[in-house]
Amino acid sequence: MFGRMTRKSSNNTKYYEVLGVSKTASQDELKKAYRKAAIKNHPDKGGDPEKFKELSQAYEVLSDPEKREIYDQYGEDALKDGMGGGSSSDFHSPFDIFEQLFPGGGSRVRRQKRGEDVVRTMMVSLEDLYNGTTKKLSLSRSVLCSKCKGKGSKSGASGTCHGCRGVGMRTITRQIGFGMIQQMNTVCPECKGTGEIISEKDKCPGCKGSKVVQEKKVLEVHVEKGMQHGQKIVFQGQADEAPDTVTGDIVFVLQLKDHPKFKRKYDDLYVEHTISLTEALCGFQFVLTHLDGRQLLIKSNPGEVIKPGQHKAINDEGMPQHGRPFMKGHLFVEFNVEFPEPGALSPAQCRSLEKILPPKLGSQLSDMELDQCEETTLHDVNIEEEMRRRQHQKRQEAYDEDEEESGPRVQCAQQ
Repeated sequence: MFGRMTRKSSNNTKYYEVLGVSKTASQDELKKAYRKAAIKNHPDKGGDPEKFKELSQAYEVLSDPEKREIYDQYGEDALKDGMGGGSSSDFHSPFDIFEQLFPGGGSRVRRQKRGEDVVRTMMVSLEDLYNGTTKKLSLSRSVLCSKCKGKGSKSGASGTCHGCRGVGMRTITRQIGFGMIQQMNTVCPECKGTGEIISEKDKCPGCKGSKVVQEKKVLEVHVEKGMQHGQKIVFQGQADEAPDTVTGDIVFVLQLKDHPKFKRKYDDLYVEHTISLTEALCGFQFVLTHLDGRQLLIKSNPGEVIKPGQHKAINDEGMPQHGRPFMKGHLFVEFNVEFPEPGALSPAQCRSLEKILPPKLGSQLSDMELDQCEETTLHDVNIEEEMRRRQHQKRQEAYDEDEEESGPRVQCAQQ
């Protein structure tokens, strides 16, 4: 039939040039050339959407023996006029062509992108991490419209966006300098990257054509015993839904609040306790309320003397291990010893203490040795303030030395 037609031939080499092959290329050569160029120009990889579409159209025509024969004889215009049983508007989506040649392709379903995760911070107390807890949190998220099943239209159909020709991306060219231009790929503003346009009359009344509606959801977040600060609790596939998109996750990041008494380090707990000098020398006992409300009686051993800054450990009273809550770390107690205020002891009390406590080191000096010594007087001092004062003094002295070494400035002689 086509052999009897008389018509002027149009460009019949463009598709071969787009793929970078000769007119005698075999099907394997066409496929190889298309795969290489399509990967390079795929929009998801930052490629040119228009170039990607041209590659797909060229391969779709040349990979079909009937369409290739028409194209070789009459060129591109013959296909646009409907020869071969179709028209240029019958081209398949460039993403469908791409999917057919890669693993998982052939189903003519565009590869879905993954939606963004929703990350939120959840404040927890040390008691929450020690005992475990469940918190209910309310949130709002986007879900596919149930009336149109995420199509956005009453008919379930949509038209191709004319602004981007169904690609979802547009190329913007702008001049950035003399003789210099810049091309940028951006999301099509008309279809917002979907590649589809829905008429006003056909828009779904439930979602107004947006394909999604808002839904309130309550999540029960289970904080397990022994979880750490910064640990994540993930609800897979519970983030915002969108058409042709794999739903992302909702992620809660635990943020530990400061505790007034306990400090945590891995699976161990630390607590400070102040005792008097009498307790440090003669023994002590006190009650410590633990994170689960239990009352722990802590006492010294008979005859034990506690030094300032000394640590004591209690086994199996630290934090439970995550995943093994019956295994616990240590509870460390750091002791601060409170000494009597100056002048709190009378001379009689001092003499009584001297009879009990070890002898003074200074009392071992003889009268002759004492006569040869010069007597001094002790003063109270804030050592931190003293160190800051001395550092400032050293800096000032160094500055003065630099000024002296530089010498006087040279001045012009006066006549």
